[in-house]
Amino acid sequence: MDQARLRTLESRCIQEEPPRCRAACPLHVDARALCGHVASGEVDKAWAVLKRHMPLPSVLARICDQPCRAACLRGEAGDPVRVGDLERAVARNPEPLTRTLPVPPRQGRVLVAGAGPSGLTAAWDLAKKGWRVTVVTTAPGPGGPLRDLPPGLLPPEVLDTEIKRLESMGVAFRLESPANPLTSVPEGFDAALVALDDPAQGMASSDAPEPDTLAIGEGLFACGEPVGDPPSWVGLMASGRKAAVSLDRFLQKVSLTAGRDREGPFETRLFTNIEGVEPLPETPMADPAGYSLDEAGAEAARCLDCQCLECVKACPYLAHFQSHPKAYARQIYNNAAIVKGHHTANILINSCMLCGLCTQLCPENFPMAETCLTARRSMVARSKMPPSAFEFALEDMAQACSDICFLARPAPGPDGPDRCDLLFFPGCQLAGSAPDRVEAAYQGLLAADGATGLMLGCCGAPAHWAGQEAMFRDHAAMLRGHWEAMGRPTVIPACPTCLDTLRLALPEAAMESLWEYWARTGLPRGGGRPLPQAAPAVLDPCSARREPGMRQGARAVLKTLGVETLELPRLTGELAFCCGYGGLAHNANPPLADETARQRAAESEADYVTYCAMCRDRLARVGKRVVHVMDLLFASPNESDPAARPDPGFSGRRENRALLRARLLRTIWKEDQAMPDTEAVVLRMSPEVAALLEQRRIMPDDVRRAVAGAESSGRRLTDPATGRRLASFKPRTVTFWVEYSPLEDGFEVFNAWCHRMEIKAVPS
Repeated sequence: MDQARLRTLESRCIQEEPPRCRAACPLHVDARALCGHVASGEVDKAWAVLKRHMPLPSVLARICDQPCRAACLRGEAGDPVRVGDLERAVARNPEPLTRTLPVPPRQGRVLVAGAGPSGLTAAWDLAKKGWRVTVVTTAPGPGGPLRDLPPGLLPPEVLDTEIKRLESMGVAFRLESPANPLTSVPEGFDAALVALDDPAQGMASSDAPEPDTLAIGEGLFACGEPVGDPPSWVGLMASGRKAAVSLDRFLQKVSLTAGRDREGPFETRLFTNIEGVEPLPETPMADPAGYSLDEAGAEAARCLDCQCLECVKACPYLAHFQSHPKAYARQIYNNAAIVKGHHTANILINSCMLCGLCTQLCPENFPMAETCLTARRSMVARSKMPPSAFEFALEDMAQACSDICFLARPAPGPDGPDRCDLLFFPGCQLAGSAPDRVEAAYQGLLAADGATGLMLGCCGAPAHWAGQEAMFRDHAAMLRGHWEAMGRPTVIPACPTCLDTLRLALPEAAMESLWEYWARTGLPRGGGRPLPQAAPAVLDPCSARREPGMRQGARAVLKTLGVETLELPRLTGELAFCCGYGGLAHNANPPLADETARQRAAESEADYVTYCAMCRDRLARVGKRVVHVMDLLFASPNESDPAARPDPGFSGRRENRALLRARLLRTIWKEDQAMPDTEAVVLRMSPEVAALLEQRRIMPDDVRRAVAGAESSGRRLTDPATGRRLASFKPRTVTFWVEYSPLEDGFEVFNAWCHRMEIKAVPS
């Protein structure tokens, strides 16, 4: 990702855009932060917000005419927040003492002619930047029209205190009689400013200021032209700030116009969803003079704290890392730029489920999944992806496509393989989760159309998700070869992820999901029975987001079965989010993947029905009652509660795939196929140890091979106190260790773990 691409990505995330109130304020006072502190009773922090944004804060906070209120989003759900009254409530409390660091003085000298609100603001901003400022005004002194305000609104001593603060900042005040209009910078000064809102001074130029810079001549600027009746105080001060920016740039000899498109009020791109927000009226004021702090807190609490975060609110992955896509894009870019050192964003990159929900929800379609997948591909291409990141998932893919699990056959004919018009592709996860359902489904397809072939194996999603482009291309070529050998039949995937991935691997193939096919042609004979419980909620898998036909087909099948269903409240259909399996998140970040499954399960108290094997198994793993549609089609009569079928686990899936292939070859194609011998070494272990091995992604076959190798070679350690043995086995980059004891009929396993560390001898 280059800088240009990063900038484009960052611009599409609007979370850091200001809320409407701040964008509407000519001085961009952070009303959202102010409300947050007032609502929490943090007056000192509220004061800090005023001082950070406002010139002469104790003055402006009392007289602000709150143009932000008209833009307040709360006004679309009740009354807009009375920000000006909140500012006044804060200003009536003592300003906290803070240390102000002196600004190194600069050599330029500036004349400000007029000491009304705009002139004082310009002097304030210029003095804070170190310029030597002289303000010229007439008696009775600085303030101009501010001196005419009622003392109940702006006490004279408050204005005097701010004038003294200006003097402490190095601003000099000079009383002079009215002079002729300025037409050039006076001698002894490097730039000058005319404040038009101090009519007593009478130094207005006859030239109209240039609107973008307020320039009226070389080094000469004008501000404070009253607009509106009555004029806006905050508008006058914003005019002084704008002139001060131009004057500062002039003195620094840089562009007066660059990067000023958001100076003053502007339209923000921030989106805040207020669907379901309860309308609230403004807080009453007991004393017309202003809010008490308690009243101010109640009023401030009505602030909606406007933010977007549409994606973060919906996605456990984005919420887990406690930021938003713009910040994540920067972290991913910085991660890619590391040549040597620790790639701290690897876990961020690899935990994304690649489901695309964030893009669907984002008002600007931020492509978080694409960003993470591109980063994975880049890291793989540069050999920067840690081997452990997705190794287990890629091994699982290899097992599903190995000789003991993979099968590609046309339909059996009376004298051998016949033509193949349809190709059933159940997917490796469905074959591993419910092999008997896959067998029944294929038997039903054969009964309806005798020219239906079968392909057992993986679609290649793990390689695609892992950023292994070369591996995915090779896998796609393998699938294409078998598909072409069978006469290029229409592919009928049962799995939503398989349908999505096969569209990438075999774009030239005609495809129709199993659920659309059955909705169109009718269900297999003899299948189907309704749930004994109440109506389940349909759980759409995230991979069906772009497949409305599949979603509708699954619902049509359920309706034909007589199953009444519910719809989940919001995150369904095009807005379905992941179960934690997608993108290999379960491999890179198991705790996050499990939390995602729990959140998915908690969307409804109803049982779920889904048409994705991994959604079913992952939710069953966290205790949710859930069935696959095939559980309703093909449940055996002695299954009283298909919703209680447990997750078979990684090892169970691997064994089920191998057993399914052997059984189908024997029953469908009448080939003498021996069933896989999965018990060559008999293992005994407690449920707790079995769960531990599952959590650590250690397969029973690896344990068997470790034990068998240690027993046959004698290469093992024995604990003399317990008699337990310790075996190691390194079939690849991973080394497995198993703690076990021999039994009469096998071995009892007490523990197992694995690592990728290598211990090398160092020559002495």
